[in-house]
Amino acid sequence: MTASAATKPPHPLLERMMAALDAPALEASDFDAWAARPGHALVVFSEDPVLYRETLDLAVVVPELAQAFAGRFRVGLLLQAPARALAPRFGFRRWPALVMLKDGKYVGAIDGLRDWRDYLDEVARLLDAEPTRPPAVGIAVRAVGPNGEPYGNEGAGLAPSCSPSH
Repeated sequence: MTASAATKPPHPLLERMMAALDAPALEASDFDAWAARPGHALVVFSEDPVLYRETLDLAVVVPELAQAFAGRFRVGLLLQAPARALAPRFGFRRWPALVMLKDGKYVGAIDGLRDWRDYLDEVARLLDAEPTRPPAVGIAVRAVGPNGEPYGNEGAGLAPSCSPSH
């Protein structure tokens, strides 16, 4: 579980975080097997530190979180290519992001950079929460009729041919 030739090597601060936490650099191909292990896992979705400087902040924040919640979760790192490949599965909106899993199932995400107190509160909440369905990255869809008018709320917004009434 190391960075492949296609993945840029981790920034030295991310390498230090990985070493301190015994956190693997995961590839998209081995992510599911790693994530499915029992217990909580905190997955660091990293991005290019030149484009998203906050990525390097997580290299400092995550070890502090691991210390604050000692033994409550393991950590894995997704470098840029695998992070981009897997991000749509988890529906977060800002980079970098932390995703909490329990027994391989999605619990929640913390995206973007936050205040320390927010990280503590969110991680505590996620560790107490049950797995749920990840949010979808939404694409606005609007149903319109043959004359271009939007459908109302009848039939739960379904077009007449899709209506569950028959």
